[in-house]
Amino acid sequence: MPSYDYFCEANGRTVEARHPMGATIETWGELCYAAQVPIGETDFMAPVRKVLTAPGISLPTGNSKLKEVGFTKLVKRDDGVYENVTRSGSESRYMKAGDADTVPHVHKKVGD
Repeated sequence: MPSYDYFCEANGRTVEARHPMGATIETWGELCYAAQVPIGETDFMAPVRKVLTAPGISLPTGNSKLKEVGFTKLVKRDDGVYENVTRSGSESRYMKAGDADTVPHVHKKVGD
């Protein structure tokens, strides 16, 4: 269900509410009910208006960018075998369950 921001001039508050696209919210009382927030001192019939906000967009991040910023990405290849697609230096390409020599060098990537 999409979320929308509404502004009430009577109290100066902006509240986010989730509701179907076809629903119409026109008063503070309807907004408080939809958003599950207390009405407070504001008049139940105080008008509210929908506020336009920019949508949050998530873009996929490639393995090279993850490696650049210090992340380790393991991709399952077989039962107990993972490929370290962000390996660097002397790290093993494949991590095998129970083999400590193949574990990524996380301690070298993480700092204080």
